Amino acid sequence: MAAPSGSAQPLDPAGREASRWQQTSLLSLVPAAAEECPAQADPAEPVAAEPALAEPVALAPMTLRTPVQTAPAQAVVSDPACPQRLLILDTETTGLDPERDHCIEVGAVLFHVASRAVLSQLSLLLPCQSNAAEEINGIDASVSRLEQPWQAGLHYFQELVASADVIVAHNVAFDRPWFGRGPLPVIEKPWLCSMEDLRWPSERRLKATPSVRDLALAYGIPVWAAHRALTDCIYLAQVFERCEALDSLLLAGLEPRRLYRAELPYDQRHLARAAGFRWNEPVAKAWSRRLSEREARELDFCVKPVEPEPDAREAA
Repeated sequence: MAAPSGSAQPLDPAGREASRWQQTSLLSLVPAAAEECPAQADPAEPVAAEPALAEPVALAPMTLRTPVQTAPAQAVVSDPACPQRLLILDTETTGLDPERDHCIEVGAVLFHVASRAVLSQLSLLLPCQSNAAEEINGIDASVSRLEQPWQAGLHYFQELVASADVIVAHNVAFDRPWFGRGPLPVIEKPWLCSMEDLRWPSERRLKATPSVRDLALAYGIPVWAAHRALTDCIYLAQVFERCEALDSLLLAGLEPRRLYRAELPYDQRHLARAAGFRWNEPVAKAWSRRLSEREARELDFCVKPVEPEPDAREAA
């Protein structure tokens, strides 16, 4: 809109003529208005003599706008079957055998799916006499025995488990057996493996069973530490924050699964490897992997079930 005829253009603090489209600082107008007013102004003089107040264009840029309330970046999950609270957990242990070794650290993050938000997190050391895996996890056993309220930490961990719909671990086959042993409680909730059960988008160019490190880097998350329980949980939570279709990813991952064996000739074994099948584990002398019935149908090669029925995903 053009300025009214006969009115002066506002000046910027340096005395230059300001553009009518340029936003003007409120404080920058004060000295200009003071200079136009006489030092000993007569109160009886009409107010209309002040050009600053008679100029509506100069006041327009100072109009404050009411912030627009926008919807959250992530909409509420529409499918009621999708879990809303995930307890992402990880363990550090003194070895690989739950029968002989011990869990020395537990990390957990309570994650809300609809809001893509971390609700709570926990990390605690459990007292151990020795740690044969110190070179891997960097935990000195003597540090684990320092006085600290680890019993209260375990109580809080149980509260987090109780509030979760699903327990998520990046290697359920390794982490799950440690619970129900020693001071760790039994977990009677469904488990979801972010390495084996979730089928990450193909555009991320990940292996069928990616590591936590590769998964984080694929989603643009800096890897600043490794081999500690809570850091791996944080990486997974940040990956979930960036998943555009997290609800469908979780629902597909929670489909009942059973173990299948690939029916392939030797010269086509690369197809099984690319699909995430493992050789000789857990089925001897065969390529095998846990799949849902839908995933088995979608493969480009034939498979044969090894287990009679899909697992129920419930803790024993």
